[in-house]
Amino acid sequence: MEVLRRKITARFHKACADYGLIADGDHILIGLSGGKDSLLLTELLGRRSKIYKPHFTVTALHVRVKERDYHSDLSYLESFCAEAGVPLLVRDVEIGPNPDPSLKGREITNPCFLCSWYRRKALFNVAQELGCNKIAFGHHRDDVAQTLLMNLIFQGAFATMPPILQMDKMPLQIIRPLCLIDEADIIRYAELREYQKQTKLCPFEHVSSREKVKDLLEQIKQLNPEAIDSIYGAMTNIKSDYLPKI
Repeated sequence: MEVLRRKITARFHKACADYGLIADGDHILIGLSGGKDSLLLTELLGRRSKIYKPHFTVTALHVRVKERDYHSDLSYLESFCAEAGVPLLVRDVEIGPNPDPSLKGREITNPCFLCSWYRRKALFNVAQELGCNKIAFGHHRDDVAQTLLMNLIFQGAFATMPPILQMDKMPLQIIRPLCLIDEADIIRYAELREYQKQTKLCPFEHVSSREKVKDLLEQIKQLNPEAIDSIYGAMTNIKSDYLPKI
């Protein structure tokens, strides 16, 4: 347990240092879904905020979507956040029969897109209400690799989630402090720490494109156990000689 905790903490600190994720005076809002990744993120940021330098503030937000059967035990989240020393806010949102007019096209019929969009909109709104300058998501190393594969397969683009992203239309940055941590380590740590899983799961959890790409990545790992290392290396090692001549 202690060896794994040190490994995870070291990778968290490395991501924060290498990508400049945390600065003095930051107010960071955590997107706390209640899953293992966001629980670990809350634990790590809560612990890090107690260190004097850099001095920053952290708040967790749990968003509940009325139409989605995906709820966590609030009493558990409250006690978890209290133990981590992180204030917890809860926001309820409703998609309703008429989705936001700014949405159009096929996105309206995509349940995963709608749920994610409304959750993020709530995060952005609360971040601005509180005066937060950063929002932290619990995306880990496997998520980054999966997103790259999804963009290659479905969008024809070599792109993924960056460790830090400046929003165009608002003074907010998205940060991903778990981006160097393997999901397998998070799963094991969550078991050892006895993280409580949400009581009800999303009905679309195992039928999304991301889940299919996740399965594909697991198959690739059967061919090469170091596949994610290779994918990460490819993101910083694009050679023009490899590009086709047009």
